[in-house]
Amino acid sequence: MKTLFTVLTFLVITLTSMAQPGSSISGAVKDAGNESLPGATVRLLKISDSTLVAGEITDANGSFRFINLQNSTYILAVAALGQKDFASVPLTIDATHPTIALPVIIMLPAKSIELNEVTVKARKPLIEQELDRTIVNVGAMIGSATSNTFDVLAKTPGVTVNANGEISLNGKGGVMVLIDGRSTYMSGADLAAYLKSLPGGVLDRIELMDNPPARYDAAGNAVIDIRLKKARVGGLTGSLALGGSLGRYARTNDALNLNYNHKKLNVFANLGYGYEKNYSEDDFSRRYYNEAGALKSRVSLKNDQHYASNGYNANLGMDWNVTSKTVLGTIINLNGSSRKGNFAYQSAQLNSLNKLSGSGNGNTVSKDIRNNTSVNVNMLHKFNDKGRELAVDANYLHYHSNGKQDLENRLFDADGVLMQNELFRYHTPSDINIYTFKADYVHPLKNKARFEAGFKSSYVDNDFVFDHFNMTDGLPVIDNRRSNHFQYRENISAAYASGEKRWARFGMQMGLRLENTVARGHQFGNDSVQAMRFTKNYTKIFPSIFLNYKVNAQNVFVLMAVRRINRPNYQMLNPFVFYKDQYTYSAGNPQLTPQYQDRLELKYQHKSFLNMGLSYNRFTNGIFTTIEAQGDTFISRPDNIARGYMVLLNTSVSGQLASWWYNNTTLRLSRITMKGPLYTESLNYATNVARLEINNYFNLGNGWNAELGGYYASRDVNGQAQTSGMFRVNGAIQKKIWKGKGAVALNFEDLFHSWVYHNRSFSIRQSDYYQVNRTDTQRVGVAFSYKFGKETFARKRRHSNNASDDEKGRVD
Repeated sequence: MKTLFTVLTFLVITLTSMAQPGSSISGAVKDAGNESLPGATVRLLKISDSTLVAGEITDANGSFRFINLQNSTYILAVAALGQKDFASVPLTIDATHPTIALPVIIMLPAKSIELNEVTVKARKPLIEQELDRTIVNVGAMIGSATSNTFDVLAKTPGVTVNANGEISLNGKGGVMVLIDGRSTYMSGADLAAYLKSLPGGVLDRIELMDNPPARYDAAGNAVIDIRLKKARVGGLTGSLALGGSLGRYARTNDALNLNYNHKKLNVFANLGYGYEKNYSEDDFSRRYYNEAGALKSRVSLKNDQHYASNGYNANLGMDWNVTSKTVLGTIINLNGSSRKGNFAYQSAQLNSLNKLSGSGNGNTVSKDIRNNTSVNVNMLHKFNDKGRELAVDANYLHYHSNGKQDLENRLFDADGVLMQNELFRYHTPSDINIYTFKADYVHPLKNKARFEAGFKSSYVDNDFVFDHFNMTDGLPVIDNRRSNHFQYRENISAAYASGEKRWARFGMQMGLRLENTVARGHQFGNDSVQAMRFTKNYTKIFPSIFLNYKVNAQNVFVLMAVRRINRPNYQMLNPFVFYKDQYTYSAGNPQLTPQYQDRLELKYQHKSFLNMGLSYNRFTNGIFTTIEAQGDTFISRPDNIARGYMVLLNTSVSGQLASWWYNNTTLRLSRITMKGPLYTESLNYATNVARLEINNYFNLGNGWNAELGGYYASRDVNGQAQTSGMFRVNGAIQKKIWKGKGAVALNFEDLFHSWVYHNRSFSIRQSDYYQVNRTDTQRVGVAFSYKFGKETFARKRRHSNNASDDEKGRVD
């Protein structure tokens, strides 16, 4: 590893030394009021054939600069929202005029266009491909307004959400989820609850990163960055989205987005409310065998869960241009939900002759309240107009939850006589405090080279209480044998450096990230449970390298290699045993260690038509949800298995099949293997997985748009079970109204209610199970959206903060 560090450091220095001055065209863009226009699109075209040479986005001062240009004659094409397009006179770069500094370009407002001119309004495509990420524009998904963010993710190309709420990207689990570049610090059920409280109407786009660069935390096998709506124009603007859907039960998702921009000040807000009622039905068939492998007994188990939840989200922010080079910002997020649930089960136990030997039933009435608060303060300082800048972010996050569950468990003999009636209660309050600080420095070099460096420190304080009460004569009595108080504190300190250099056809980016982790866990003892402590301290280096070769303007190859870490979420380390039903328990594992993954990937892109990627992913100490059979009880807990790998071929084709029909089709083929000891068994599992996504978008004219899509997933691995193949079909139709400012839409999801999980276990000692799971996925929805406000000039800044990337993604 030291050798690798030395080599990469030498290469970064080499990049710096290779930078040389070159020809350039620079300028600035302003509106008719002499206000700078950041965010304007500037394209440099060859005058001979209008071939695109390069493209830039103006910075906070409205400035742009094209460098390292060949001798030729060019024209500039400038476009900005609310402004008439601008085209320059011919600009010639030659030996006599190697540099051109243009006078200020003044854009005229679009309202001054004569009535006989034709105005073309562009609609963002669903998918945009960039070198290090895929951008999914949520506004292009007609059904997004009737959905919450969790459901939108499930319909996003490349993203998969399983029955447990776990999110994967292009077949890779352990995904880190960010909101506006800031991590949620959640995972599992908590992350699902949080995302369900965000209506789809507040979403702008979703950025998918298989191989994040060094400035991102090393945690997570991939990154999904969910960007909320922020207007890029001035004055008072906003949008309203109202959506509802009906399956077995009704849901609503409503959102209001506001933005006010005047001169040096920009204020924005995203407000959302959602109501969801859902069900989950599980049918289990479990079989138990003796040492000789003969059937000993069987259990039939039916679980029926219903819940209803109300969720709110308020995201309030401000950007202030203190000077022409310095912007200060702050963001406050308030998020919460209240959920009530009822879980009921029925069981039947049969002997080897299939005769009833006992039965049981029970129910759980639950109520959970979650309140989350986060505060962000950020600063961006631009030293010049060439991209040299310093960004600083500080975050404080507080998560509070308070859960209560009342459980009743009844057991009967073969004749139906009540043998046992157990009543007990869980009280599960928790508090999590997170503090992060981060700084990133970017220094452009000559000849399309750039150097970046930064550091980050985070401190997390988790406090979980699980109190078990036995109900005696209607009164709760604490049972210390089954109660738990767990505290976990963690500090991660990180520093990174990366270098980038681009030539005419070749580009290279290399980075190193160093992370030190110090963690302390403490299970408090009581008169029945012995106290336990553990400490972990480790330092790791995470290199990354990206090489791209541009064969010509239409064909690009990219080779990348990265190393990532997947730390267990905080709740996984808690050894507390949680009761679900008569035959099912779950527990944490304080002995868990991080999972490491090494990835090598080759990508090919042909225009915007074809994208292909072939990757090899090797992981060690893989975190795996295991199942241990103790008698007729299954106890699930996370554990580290020895090793495994995944080979993935990802192919995506996009294009116009007709002037009114756009199609995007993605096929993912993978080979997954896992090997290692698993309790008394030996895990040696391998499978082939195929996933096919087809999305069609139709422009029917006169303000009508429609979409129709399908998704097929072959057999896959879900914990210690193999999931059978399944498919779903979604569609929607939309009509623009009120001169394009409003829209009404009708959509359907899972048309045939075919998204049903069929799971079969493997490698459980002397046991196996088969499970069928159904939820309320077949739905029809309606939505209304409206944009309002005066649009005058572009807003000054878009804050991109990933200071809190890892920790928030590990709350559970």
